[in-house]
Amino acid sequence: MFFSLIDKIDTLEPGKRIVAMKSLSLAEEYLRDHFPNFPVMPGVLMLEALTQASAWLIRVSEDFAHSIVVLKEARNVKYARFVQPGQTLVIEAEIIKEEGNLVTLKAEGSVDGQSNLKAKLILSRYNFSDTDPSQILTDEKVTAEMRQRLKNLYRPVP
Repeated sequence: MFFSLIDKIDTLEPGKRIVAMKSLSLAEEYLRDHFPNFPVMPGVLMLEALTQASAWLIRVSEDFAHSIVVLKEARNVKYARFVQPGQTLVIEAEIIKEEGNLVTLKAEGSVDGQSNLKAKLILSRYNFSDTDPSQILTDEKVTAEMRQRLKNLYRPVP
């Protein structure tokens, strides 16, 4: 199952930074349980939103050279505030280092200019065909799907 915690990409500077948004609605299914009388976005999903925005930055920066971009490690994660329905989490991520298949980013999520969480993320990128050459068609299919999803998220102003 795939679910997107990014509603829109506002700024995308390949090789540098991304600014993306997640508008939290009371209709989000997980809010029924987290918490019934005080609905807030779970911290792990806030971190996932940072990860997803960072993955988009990596994909575009390398022109979708890898079909898979996943979180390897989250360091120094600091939570400060809740995100509640009706609020928009603004996610900013910046590439600080690339080493082999790993990319290190500094990421932050904020609401109305106030920080909700910060983290240093290390994402790993690879292709299925790296370990099984017969999977090259799978890589091509995943990459094509990601390119299409990007068109729905990011519409650069000419």
